[in-house]
Amino acid sequence: MRALIQRVSEASVTVDGDTLGEIGPGLLILICAMQGDTEAQADKLATKIAKLRIFKDDNGRMNRSVTDIDGSALVVSQFTLAADTSRGNRPGFSTAAPPEDGARLYEYFADQLAAQGIPVAKGRFGADMKVRLLNDGPVTIWMDTAD
Repeated sequence: MRALIQRVSEASVTVDGDTLGEIGPGLLILICAMQGDTEAQADKLATKIAKLRIFKDDNGRMNRSVTDIDGSALVVSQFTLAADTSRGNRPGFSTAAPPEDGARLYEYFADQLAAQGIPVAKGRFGADMKVRLLNDGPVTIWMDTAD
């Protein structure tokens, strides 16, 4: 699985003008299931993200996790994280999981993150979403379970 994690002061996602999810301080997680991914990759990624120390402590050092700050997570599916730009100018997405697997692993990942004690808001898999965020730092981190 691939994830792009952004430390945010706030974030929200809307579909057709309706707000589906919004959070205050925490993480915006753009997530993509790749071909062959299983629940094991989702478990690994959720655990790693929950413990990722990217929030400032009292000394201004990135030493606290989202759970340490009582933060939330906004999880948004984003198959374009599977983009292959190695040939031509049009990205290919053939390495992304098929939609039914992607949807299942997206929901499973969000559930596993919530099981870590993190309040989770979500977008809608496969929808044309509008995401708003106030990136804090900015702090943006790329994660891939294949690495």
